[in-house]
Amino acid sequence: QVQLVESGGGLVQVGGSLRLSCTASGSPFRFIAADWYRQAPGKQRALVATITPGGTLVYAESVEGRFTISRDNAKNTVYLQMTGLKPEDTAIYYCSVDGYYEENLQNFHSSGQGTQVTVSS
Repeated sequence: QVQLVESGGGLVQVGGSLRLSCTASGSPFRFIAADWYRQAPGKQRALVATITPGGTLVYAESVEGRFTISRDNAKNTVYLQMTGLKPEDTAIYYCSVDGYYEENLQNFHSSGQGTQVTVSS
């Protein structure tokens, strides 16, 4: 199995920046795709950013130009760099990874427990 742990959340003022990390551990695997989601109080979980299987970066319109998703294969980590933060970015941020195990080539999907981001005005 592959476990994901998000980190890097916290309290930041409007206009500030944070970098979220999503680190995978467990069975050796190869990366296919990754997503960052967020869920604000009283709202449904929404997709924020994606690295597609082809490596294309896709963003929600609300974060385009402010957030950047990236990955470091050597560290088994996916990042979400967030700049120009706004109060409406306040949410719990979750990552998910799609990949396949090196041992048996079986596909998997794994999600983390989330990290809180709070933007104060």
